[in-house]
Formats: sequence, structure tokens, C-alpha cells
Amino acid sequence: MTFVAELEPTAVWQHFDKILTIPRASKDEERMRAHVVAVADGQGLPHQIDASGNVVVRKPATPGKEGAAVTILQSHLDMVQEKNSDVAFDFATDAIVPELDGQYLTATGTTLGSDNGIGVATMLALMGNTGFAHGPLELLFTIDEETGLTGAAELDASLLRGRQLLNLDSEEDGIVYVGCAGGGDTQLTVPLVTEPAAGSALSVALTGLKGGHSGCDIHLQRGNAVQLLARALWASYGGGRFRLARIGGGSAHNAIPREAFATILVGTGDRRAVMAAVEQEMDAIRTEYGPADPGMQLTVDDGTPPPVAWDQATTELVLTLINALPHGVGAMSYDIPDLVETSVNLATVVSENGTLRVGLSSRSSIDSALEAMRRRVRAVGLLAGASVEEDAAYPGWKPDLESRLLEVVKAVHKRELGTEPEVKAIHAGLECGILGKKIPGIDMISFGPQIEFPHSPDERVHVASVARFYTLVAATLSELC
Repeated sequence: MTFVAELEPTAVWQHFDKILTIPRASKDEERMRAHVVAVADGQGLPHQIDASGNVVVRKPATPGKEGAAVTILQSHLDMVQEKNSDVAFDFATDAIVPELDGQYLTATGTTLGSDNGIGVATMLALMGNTGFAHGPLELLFTIDEETGLTGAAELDASLLRGRQLLNLDSEEDGIVYVGCAGGGDTQLTVPLVTEPAAGSALSVALTGLKGGHSGCDIHLQRGNAVQLLARALWASYGGGRFRLARIGGGSAHNAIPREAFATILVGTGDRRAVMAAVEQEMDAIRTEYGPADPGMQLTVDDGTPPPVAWDQATTELVLTLINALPHGVGAMSYDIPDLVETSVNLATVVSENGTLRVGLSSRSSIDSALEAMRRRVRAVGLLAGASVEEDAAYPGWKPDLESRLLEVVKAVHKRELGTEPEVKAIHAGLECGILGKKIPGIDMISFGPQIEFPHSPDERVHVASVARFYTLVAATLSELC
């Protein structure tokens, strides 16, 4: 155990301390699921696992509260696994190394996994908490939220009797969420035509950007490392000064790329001009993005020439495609102040096995706007001659400001924490949108502690907010019974 287990409330932090040691990549949650089942068994609580791997644990009502309505608590088991390129870490085997930075808990060069590990730890703590009254509880742990919400989409809803749900996957202290965006992913694939490599190799790297969650942080106007590197290279291309041999960056559909890398082949006579042009464009980029990404760094080093590079037409095609694709906020909401309505994240670029694959993630709280953004991405891809694959879109969650559950949570928040919470919708995708389709008429609310910069190695959770969060969850369950 680490110092994390001694933080307050210890009931939550001891579970989170253990979670830090358990690998839990999306689609590889078996060890985390086994841990949840072991905790349930230790408390004598029955559980069921559906065909997709989602877990439902049942906790009976406290004596005298058996007639209360069933309440569902829900979190997801997986985490986004991001690390800085200079950090030696294997998410499949290594325990996350926590650090205390003032009032925040963070990790050492990697994501922390507080999204949604704090929600999971809270539910595990509640399994053994006998100090509060509650009605019958169904604790739902879903899988594979971060790569497409597939656990929620494939949930066997017949396992659940409850028709009121507390989603514990939000990330802003003092805010209650009643709606979220829908979304869908697109992958563009371009064939790469190569020729024998000629000239000297340069390795170009753009690092040090903040990145972040492509839903929660897209409005912060942080740089997209892949697109900015492609911009700098395109500005220095000069009609054929170099050939690309590799370009890539980004690692998750819901994370803004923080790092990007390229290998180019430059003729002897063009080397100095290319390097000067890249640096000149980067000066402009630093001026534009400096306030958002002050740690941005460009490095250009001599590289080992690969056996082949992409021909001129392919080099131009790739650079123009990445520069032309949309990224960032597409529209703000007319109805809810400061809410992003529609956005797209140019998330991943991978060149290997003779192809370039570009992944993008689109979001919107309006179905038609989501489809329009996806059509725009498709159109750019088709103009570039790319093949286009689109995942099925997942639904958004329409706000219900007349929700009884909302009124209860607001009243409890005021009574227990001394303030009225803000009521908002979020641009990120929550499983509530899918669960609302699978369980018609269900009443849902989402809230959580203060988690900042999720999906990036800067991820951190405000320690004191976890205590407030735990108090709010337990007090809400007592009020509901």
C-alpha cells in the first residue's frame, strides 16, 4: 500500500490505492472485474456478470428500508492509458506510481486512472459501509467505456430492476450533470506508394503539448500535435523539398494528441532550407498556441535513413489530408451557455504496413449536427482517395430539468455541503445516453469529484473533493429511501 490509502476518506482511498496496481485497459478488464467480484464476495453480496463482462452487485436495503425504490450506482472499470514518450512504463504489468502535488493526487508521467477509478472505489467502499440507511442497491460496473461505450451498449438490461441511476463518472466538483453529447468514430485509410530512399534522414518531433480529454477539454483550444506538425512540414515542403517516410501521433480516440513524430528524407541542397522553414512556422505556432501549450517543444535530429520513403504524390497527399481535416469546436450551444454543441478530434495517425490510418472522433448534443460533422470528415477523406469506415454513433442524453432525482440531489447537496450545485450538460459522452435508450423511463443524474486533465499524463484529482463526493453519494442514497 502507498500513502494514498491513508487519505480521507480512507474507505475510498484504500480501494483506489489497490486499483492503482491493477491493469485495466479498455477491453482487458478481467483483472479489475475479478477484483470487484472478490470485494463483493468478501461482503457476502451476490453478483451477476453478463455476456459482455459487465458486473452487477446487489446490496440489500438496510432493515426497514426494503420497500424503497431500487437505486442503480454506475461506474466503468477501464481507464485511458496515456504516458509521456520519455517515461518507461508498461500499463499491462506496472503499478501506477502516485504523487501528491499540493491538494491534488497525480501520477508519475502517466494517466492516473481517477477517471473512473474514483467512481469504482466509491462503489466498492459503499459495499462495506453499514453506517448509512439505503434502499436496495444495484452496483453496475461496465467495461470498455473509453473506446466506444461498448459495455453499456451490450449490457443485458434484464439484470437491472432499478429505474433511478447515479452515474459516478463526472469530473467537476459542485456540478450535477443532466445531459451529454452523442458521438461516433471515423477511420480513414490511405495506401502509401513508396520509392527507394534518397537523401539524409531527419527525425522531427513535436512534444510537450497538454492534450486532454477530447470532450471536456476541446474548448480550451489546445494544440493538436499531429495537425501542428503536419502544418509545419507542409509550410516547409516547398513543392518537393523532402519525402515523408513516417508520420504519426495520438493514441486514443478520446484524447487530444500531445506528441507527434515524423521522419523525412531531404536532399543535401534542401536540408538547411527545410529546417529553417520548419522552425519559422513553429515560431508562428508557438505565438498562436503559447498561452494554451507553453511546454511545446520541436526537435529536429539526424536520423537513420529507412530503405524506402513515400513518393512525392503520396507525401503531398498525406500532408494536405492532415492539414485539411477538421479539428476542434464546430459549434457552441444556443441553449446552454458555454456548452460545446459539436466538435471533432483528429485523434490518431499511424503509418505502417503500407497504409496511413487516421482516426477521428466526432461529438454533438444534436443528432443532425453529429451526422453533418461526420459527413464533413467523410468528404475530406473521399477527396483524398481514402477508404472511410464509420463506427455506429452512440446516442446523447437529453436533459430533464423536471427530474425528481435532480431535485433530491440538489437538496442533499445544499444540506450536506452548504451550496447549491450547478446543473449542466457535458460535451463528453456518458454511458447515461445509452442506458437511457436501453432502460426507457429511467431517471438519471451524473456527478463526481474534481478530476482535471483526464486522458493525459497531467491527470489529477482534488483530494478534498473526493470526501465531498463520497458524502454526497451516501447522503443521496439515504434521502432516496
